[in-house]
Amino acid sequence: MRISYHKEYSHNLGRDMEYKIYGHAGKPMLVFPTSLGRFYQYEDSGMIDTLSSFIEAGKLQIWTCDSIDEETFFSTHWNNEDRVHRHEQYDKYIAHELIPGLLHQSKQNNGGTDQRILISGCSMGAYYSASFFFRYPQYFDTLIALSGVYSTYYFFGDYMSENIYLNSPLHYLPGLTDDYYLNQYRNSNIIVCVGQGAYEDEMLHETRLLQDVLGRKGIPARIDYWGHDAGHDWPWWNKQIHYYVEGCL
Repeated sequence: MRISYHKEYSHNLGRDMEYKIYGHAGKPMLVFPTSLGRFYQYEDSGMIDTLSSFIEAGKLQIWTCDSIDEETFFSTHWNNEDRVHRHEQYDKYIAHELIPGLLHQSKQNNGGTDQRILISGCSMGAYYSASFFFRYPQYFDTLIALSGVYSTYYFFGDYMSENIYLNSPLHYLPGLTDDYYLNQYRNSNIIVCVGQGAYEDEMLHETRLLQDVLGRKGIPARIDYWGHDAGHDWPWWNKQIHYYVEGCL
């Protein structure tokens, strides 16, 4: 398997950011880590091994990006507005620096064919993947979100400002009427999965809320509730990601 490490300066963040790429060709997949996680977490948690058959066959190429959660959603030093302002800088890094580079390289690796991205993550990574998918649907055609929350309540409580609202799909999706966005969602493959076992209560609640919103908007989505033995942890996410990626490729 081809694996490469990258460290690049982000003008939006004013700091270096790191990521890894696994594979040589295939469907581009962008993965976010769990809370306070790093770009190497996906590999360390067995997910690259789980998906290795798809990667080595040239069906899937994975980018694992870094987070800056300690400066944003999980900062213990900054106030709410400073935290979300820093997240907006991270948002611009992902949308205007990392993703354009990903798409350029993916096109080169796939014989000049334009690609759309499969975006995914577990836990906090599921929040990120859903948030970017709904905010920038022009980049994506598939979402696989595992055991996530889909609002900012978990991070900011009832505090709400414009920037927080824009990062809280459960707040802005109910009022969204722009056909450009709605049609992009309706023509994408949306998969949201959550277990019903240990430490999944918050995620279960918000998954049900997201299912209700998408249903009322006429947005097709596969919302799966795994069993009461399926907990909030990597062994289950390994099983889930293989199952869903296999069905998408």
